[in-house]
Amino acid sequence: MPKLKTRRAVAKRFKITGNKKLKRSHAYAGHLLTKKNAKRKRNLRKSDLVNKSDEARMKKMLGI
Repeated sequence: MPKLKTRRAVAKRFKITGNKKLKRSHAYAGHLLTKKNAKRKRNLRKSDLVNKSDEARMKKMLGI
């Protein structure tokens, strides 16, 4: 069985935490920021964890 190649696009967007969970950044923070209130923009800056239902698929793409 050959080694799995890491999907580079996924590797650039996700980081692995100490407990083997996947950390991600929020979407919708790139542009059109004038219509979003300060609280929403502040919360978009924070990181979040990948949903449990998507985690196995993402880890497979990362070769974990």
